[in-house]
This record gives sequence, structure tokens and C-alpha cells, in this order.
Amino acid sequence: MTVTEFNNKLENLEDLLFGFAMKLTKNRDRSKDLMQETVMRAFKNKDRFNEGTNFKAWVTTIMRNSFINDYRKQRTRNRVEQPVEDMLHVADQAVVSETASSSIMMTELEMILANLSDTYRIPFSMFYEGYSYIEIAEKMNLPIGTVKSRIFFARKQLKGAVTAKYGENVLEAVA
Repeated sequence: MTVTEFNNKLENLEDLLFGFAMKLTKNRDRSKDLMQETVMRAFKNKDRFNEGTNFKAWVTTIMRNSFINDYRKQRTRNRVEQPVEDMLHVADQAVVSETASSSIMMTELEMILANLSDTYRIPFSMFYEGYSYIEIAEKMNLPIGTVKSRIFFARKQLKGAVTAKYGENVLEAVA
């Protein structure tokens, strides 16, 4: 198909395509944009059109797919955008004051942690300080699975010690 034939076929479908675009977008300006996008994609891929097949169906499929792709982009793009000023109240509310009871509890938790054997305490402490599993494994010359299991068992032992000392209610209050 020559470029002239292709353009003639597109011109013959212009009203139909605009109506379809209006049905999809329900907005005149967005319909014009969708029309332009469709014509550009159709022209770019004109060599993919098979002679003897339905040209109208081919072009409307391009339009529908363009609309769907744009809709998905807009949906994910609009999900996260929110001014930082709107979140300042969260930072103000999240301030934790250090009270005597929290200081005492931290000291007691550090003592409970100190009572763990080095096998569990060292990887747990490194993980708590921000090291990744891989970094801990490299520094301790251990397989990564061993590091993960030691951290898991350290958490389990700490949870048991805290529960024994303070009861279940403390863990529920923290969670």
C-alpha cells in the first residue's frame, strides 16, 4: 500500500475514529490527542498492515491499545504524587520522647541481647545496625542461609526473653 492510499483510508475513517476516541476519553482535547497518537502509530507501523484485512479494525485496535497504555501510565503516575507539605504533620506526631521508662526498658533489652551467645548476638547486632545479609555473611565468613537462620533464632530467643520478663501484652503494644 502506498503512502497516498494509506492516507486516503485514514481520512475516510477520521469521523469514525474521532467518535471512538470520544467514547473512550469523554473529553474533546484528549480525543484529539488520542487521534494524533493513533495516526502516528498507524503510519509508523503501516508496513505491518496486511493487505486484504480489515483496515478499520486494525486502526481502531491501535487506538484502543494506545488508550489503554496511556490510562495505565496515568493511573500509576498519579498514585504517588503528593506534596511534602501535606506529610509534615506526620513527622510532628511521630516524635518519640525519651522517658525514664523507655530508657530503663532499652537498658534491659540491651542486657537481654548481651545474654545471647555470640553465635546469635553478633549477626543479629550487625543486622540491627543496618548490615545486609550478604555483608554479614562476608564479614563472618558464613553462608548466607546460616546468617539468616541465626538472625531468625536470635529474634525468637529475644522475643521469648521479653515475653518471659514483661508478658505478652508488651509485644502486642509494640506491634
